[in-house]
Amino acid sequence: MVVIRLARSGAKKRPFYHVVACDKRNKRDGKYIQRLGYFNPLAVNNAVKLKLDLEGFTKWIGCGAQMSKRVEALYKEFNKAPAA
Repeated sequence: MVVIRLARSGAKKRPFYHVVACDKRNKRDGKYIQRLGYFNPLAVNNAVKLKLDLEGFTKWIGCGAQMSKRVEALYKEFNKAPAA
C-alpha cells in the first residue's frame, strides 16, 4: 500500500520534512517513490513554511494512496491558505 507521509531531514533540533509518497513497509526516512513537497516547521519571516505539489497529490490519491494524519492536516491547511 502506498502512503503519503513526512520524511524527516535537517540537523539535530532543526527539523525539516519532505512530503513523500512511499510504500508503507519502508522506514520513515527510507526509500520513497516521489517527493510531493516539503514542510519547514521553523520557517520565519518570508521563508516558505509549506509547499505541496497538488498534481502529485491528486494522482496518488486517485491511485488509492492513504495520507498520514499529519499530512492530511497540512493538506487541508495548504488548500485553505490564500494563493500567493
